[in-house]
Amino acid sequence: MRNPALLLIAATLSACAVGPDYRRPDIDMPEAFRFEDKEAQDVANTIWWEQFQDPAMNELIAIALAENKDVKIAAARVDQFLGQFASTRSLLFPQVGASFNAQRQRATQSSVPPLSSGIDPIFNQYDAALSLSWEIDVFGKLRRQTEAARANVLASEEGRRATILTLVAAVASSYINLRDLDRQLEIARATADSRGNSLKVFQLRFEGGTVSQLELAQNQSEYEGSLIAIPRIESLIAQQEDALSVLLGRNPGPIRRGRELPSLVLPAVPSGLPSELLVRRPDLRQAEQNLIAANALIGAARAQYFPSISLTGLLGSVSSQFSDLFTGPARAWSYGAGVTMPIFTAGGIAGQVQQAQAQQQQALLQYQKSIQVAFQEVSDSLVAHRKTREQLEAQGRQVDALRNYVTLARLRYDNGYTSFIEVLDAERSLFAAELSQSQTQGAVYASLINLYKAMGGGWVVEAERMAASAAVPAKAD
Repeated sequence: MRNPALLLIAATLSACAVGPDYRRPDIDMPEAFRFEDKEAQDVANTIWWEQFQDPAMNELIAIALAENKDVKIAAARVDQFLGQFASTRSLLFPQVGASFNAQRQRATQSSVPPLSSGIDPIFNQYDAALSLSWEIDVFGKLRRQTEAARANVLASEEGRRATILTLVAAVASSYINLRDLDRQLEIARATADSRGNSLKVFQLRFEGGTVSQLELAQNQSEYEGSLIAIPRIESLIAQQEDALSVLLGRNPGPIRRGRELPSLVLPAVPSGLPSELLVRRPDLRQAEQNLIAANALIGAARAQYFPSISLTGLLGSVSSQFSDLFTGPARAWSYGAGVTMPIFTAGGIAGQVQQAQAQQQQALLQYQKSIQVAFQEVSDSLVAHRKTREQLEAQGRQVDALRNYVTLARLRYDNGYTSFIEVLDAERSLFAAELSQSQTQGAVYASLINLYKAMGGGWVVEAERMAASAAVPAKAD
């Protein structure tokens, strides 16, 4: 360019950017969580699922991080927004292009004035040029659009981390639920076997005339009732295996088991402050990036009210002979500046500004709502974990008492002090209590998994690294 003053003016004006600068909104948050566990430890940055000490669970989570389709979709979405950011950011810089044309043409001889005699109407033309165009971002429209595009990239990255967080918790919870169902199936089969053996004894006693047909029918009814639970639990196990298989990114099929439910080690309870959730939970960071993007687009919309300044330039050669194309006489150049400004748009720009402001308001409310939901999830998980542990302790005492009750009821029946109905009632109560105890034990583990999910933390980054390292071989193929 022959006039550097244009560049100087553009550089000076480019410091201005229309629109509100982002400021994190004030958030009303409690100083501490409700029902905070006194034994909580600062373990939110550890790979908590390894604390269960179940190699099968660790393997399933590793497979899910490598193969789950939702994680791959989230990763592809990050690439999409990276491309969008690169495309938007490129508009901040000069756009340089090159062209070359060669053509042979014939000029009309009937033109006014007519073509001079002796001039060949058929001729060649060659031209080569470098072109430059640059929209000077005086009022920050392009910078605001780039700011929004960058926030969208960061939001998509946080969305991927949120997907990983949800996936790890879902796989762990599904596996715990599966082992709970396995335990219930063991209880149901053991109860059915016990009642089957009892039925055989009563059949022999009935044939010997020592028990009535009523007692035999009662015993057989309880035996058949215990068999009813087995196919129901088996169906639930198959469905749970299918659901877990999909989380692993594969077709429905059997799932490898590890340690039994009662032998799993209960991880430590994570600790944290409400204010830390804003940086520990990826879904909250994602919501804030969405707010940043929406805020930036207000400035991009407002900037349309102001003039748009662009610089253009061309340097090239034009010749009828290719051999002369790059000689001095064939050289051609041009440069200039243009300004465009809206005069009347019938409310078009105002409508775009209103739309951007409304979208920013939606993003703000969504951010505030996400924080409130996060506090609720942590509070619910804390109270659920505390109360299910209390419930499990009480159920353990109940099961011990019922086992003693069954033993005493059998002794009373064998010695003729009571009817067999008392024995059946005791066994029925024990069966129900054992199933409930297994469910509560699974609920204790599940509540702790939900607490780790609700608290977030550095373990999400560790899981993300596992997913990224597992994805490298797949890309190489």
